[in-house]
Amino acid sequence: MTDFADLVRGSGTSPAFAGLPVPEARGSHSTFETHGTTVLSLRYDGGVLTLADRRATAGNLIMYDQAEKIMALDDSTVVAISGAFAKSIEVCRFLKHSFKYYKRTVMQELSLEGKLAEISRALAGNAPMAMQGIGLFLPIVAAYDKKRDEFGVYFFDGAGARFENGSYACAGSGSERIRGVFEYISRQKGRFETRPMVDVLRDGLEMLDIAADLDSATGGFNKTLPVTRVLDREGNREIPEDELRAMTADILQRS
Repeated sequence: MTDFADLVRGSGTSPAFAGLPVPEARGSHSTFETHGTTVLSLRYDGGVLTLADRRATAGNLIMYDQAEKIMALDDSTVVAISGAFAKSIEVCRFLKHSFKYYKRTVMQELSLEGKLAEISRALAGNAPMAMQGIGLFLPIVAAYDKKRDEFGVYFFDGAGARFENGSYACAGSGSERIRGVFEYISRQKGRFETRPMVDVLRDGLEMLDIAADLDSATGGFNKTLPVTRVLDREGNREIPEDELRAMTADILQRS
């Protein structure tokens, strides 16, 4: 059966993520790329919560403070992106259509293992450009396996290798500033997946606020609310703005 990547290949286009040859970059430099940070996913007792700041930068220039860094690939798969913004959006759109194409072709949804393999494949296809310093991005994925009734949080390296963490994952330059905070919270309050969503949301927002204080590429939420998405057994959705605004205001007041 022809998959979506083969269909794209046959159309005459040559996206790196479809496994096609990558043309040599000329006169390009990663300084001129727009990058996004910081993103994180946290398990809670009924699903997975994904959060991201909204700042996009190019070198030391703040390009945009309304960037959407979280995308639902389907009802049960949410991806958050850090790194080269244009390339990550391109790849996520490809994956979204690839999942839809598979479902319409075989009349059933692609398995979770298949979805994760496609994401790894896309990253591996992008590796030649990433090695030239162009288009490097690192996603984190929150997923629900309907067959097993299990939630998972996954992260990747630039070559497509996949790793799983039962409780959390983070990516982007701001994530380096808060990496140890995840373990501290887990030891003090219990593992994230054992706690209610409202408590985990507060912890996630606190970590984003700390990352914004310590990392210039991470935007705070004193002007712009962060991006959020909840994934549970019913699907995925944003947290209501009034609820998010009240919690961020409280955090800013106490910080």
